[in-house]
Amino acid sequence: MVAKATGGVQAVGYRAFCAYEATRLQVTGYARNLPDGRTVEVVAEADEPTLRRLVERMRDGPPLARVDDVEFRWEDATGEFVGFEAMI
Repeated sequence: MVAKATGGVQAVGYRAFCAYEATRLQVTGYARNLPDGRTVEVVAEADEPTLRRLVERMRDGPPLARVDDVEFRWEDATGEFVGFEAMI
């Protein structure tokens, strides 16, 4: 799955929040800021119900974030990830 959260999601702990939630749910992948300054991209692998829970948590975000929208699309898992990383 590839998800993009937009709004006030950069420089507010959003990537670390995603990494915490993904690790808690046993999801693998990564979260990274996109260059537009208002989007965080999450690439994640797990079963569909677990990924849907992650998307719901992404919509909540951490206290300092303002999440305007989370769009996601399903993609085939590659199995390339070990753990979940909040990329710089």
